[in-house]
Amino acid sequence: AVAGLALAGVKTYTVSLLEPAMLGATELKAGDFQIRVDGDKVSVRADKTEADDLVKEESNGVKYKDTVVRLEAIGGKQRITEIRLGGTTTKLVFSE
Repeated sequence: AVAGLALAGVKTYTVSLLEPAMLGATELKAGDFQIRVDGDKVSVRADKTEADDLVKEESNGVKYKDTVVRLEAIGGKQRITEIRLGGTTTKLVFSE
């Protein structure tokens, strides 16, 4: 029962990247990823690749129709700056 209470605040989502992108110091290849949000921490996993970063969760007030990953070219590489989660009002905002 205690383990169930500890995991109650953890949210998981599936996101697809159409091109390689950086999350923190880790380069993620194109493909499907499992995202786990626990407070202000996010963990992204696929196969043997894992990236952790800090995230700010924001509510839009209106549900997003589709999941959208926003990228920005920073330092010559594409970086994930935001993920809008389809079917929810949730937006995950990443710092540099």
